[in-house]
Amino acid sequence: MSSDPAGSPPLAGITVLELGTMYAAPTAGRMLRDFGARVVKVEDPRTGDFARQWTPQHEGVSMGFARLNSGKESIGIDLRRSEGRDLVRRLAARVDVVVESFRPGRLEDWGLGYDVLSAENPGLVLTRVSGFGQTGPYRERPGFGTVAETVSGYAYVNGWPDTPPTSPPFGFADSIAGLSAAFGTTTALFNRSRTGRGDVVDVALYEPLMFILGDLIVNYTATGFVQERVGNGSGSASPRGIYQAADGQWLSIAASNQTIALRLFDAMGRPEFKDDPRYATNVARMANNEELQEHVKAWVALRPRAEVLADLDAHEVVAAAVNDARDIVEDPHFRERTLVELAGTALGRVLVPGPVLHLGSYAGPVYDGVPAIGEHTEPALTELLGLAPDEIARLGSGDVVGPTPVRAA
Repeated sequence: MSSDPAGSPPLAGITVLELGTMYAAPTAGRMLRDFGARVVKVEDPRTGDFARQWTPQHEGVSMGFARLNSGKESIGIDLRRSEGRDLVRRLAARVDVVVESFRPGRLEDWGLGYDVLSAENPGLVLTRVSGFGQTGPYRERPGFGTVAETVSGYAYVNGWPDTPPTSPPFGFADSIAGLSAAFGTTTALFNRSRTGRGDVVDVALYEPLMFILGDLIVNYTATGFVQERVGNGSGSASPRGIYQAADGQWLSIAASNQTIALRLFDAMGRPEFKDDPRYATNVARMANNEELQEHVKAWVALRPRAEVLADLDAHEVVAAAVNDARDIVEDPHFRERTLVELAGTALGRVLVPGPVLHLGSYAGPVYDGVPAIGEHTEPALTELLGLAPDEIARLGSGDVVGPTPVRAA
């Protein structure tokens, strides 16, 4: 099938009303926007999304907020006021998707539950992201990514045997939940194309992360084994890990199947390991993992990283450099395929990771500009609800909606 790089975005014509703040729900909004959806973000007209206050910042712009909200529209609506909630109800009747991240029950308390919204818009998809989901004993508990990373089991198995359980230094659980919410939204939209009916997508922050943790749950329920922290190993295949080369730089090796392990032994100049009963099979290698890891560490430490990686590549062993931000930005592969320019902001000409997947028929979005709080209030309410300027002015004078400032250069 031939591809058309100028093809129409697959979600063109889909309008998303984003009521979510901070990380996970806006991540879902960005994923949908990346593939052509129009995303209209509702923010508190005075303070905006709290993510605007995240650090690091440059020239008064939060880099995290910019990364997740580029290309969205911002309208300022005070949801604490009945007129503000009425505006959201009316907007929900005109869009395809509402994404929200309030604590379960909040929308219902505001008269904005799915029963109300779908009565006016039967095709509406309501995507709900919360700490523990819309059902279950913990549904009313608040939850952020750090909590999800601990209750899911991730933090417990992350780290070394002699170090405490460790959460990651970035929004890991939030990002995975946002990706899952976007997947759930597109699934519901696809089903709507067949049935004409919308749906509720219910994402708990911890569930996607719990799924990707591997076999720790099934292993425990089958054998009673509780997986502990194993450092850079996987606990399931050997040799695998991160190793330091002679120049002090780091690289990873993943000999996670039999043929790769045998090729690694050839690269190391130790072909006899292939017939050694301690290393001949993965079960044997795992039983003797510490000893085998010492052999790999010693071999890697003999030469600079580039030489080791070249040798591993020649032997078709799965390996790569351990990259820092500078390595990524300077790498021609990532510059060509993965990184895109975020323009039109006070940050200057900066790069961000682009879409998480590629379609042959779609070249991808343009990342241009980060909305100021309420920047699109007037045009969006005029277009979507047909409000007249005097009505918008009246709502603004009552602090129901926010101003429409000019975007900062």
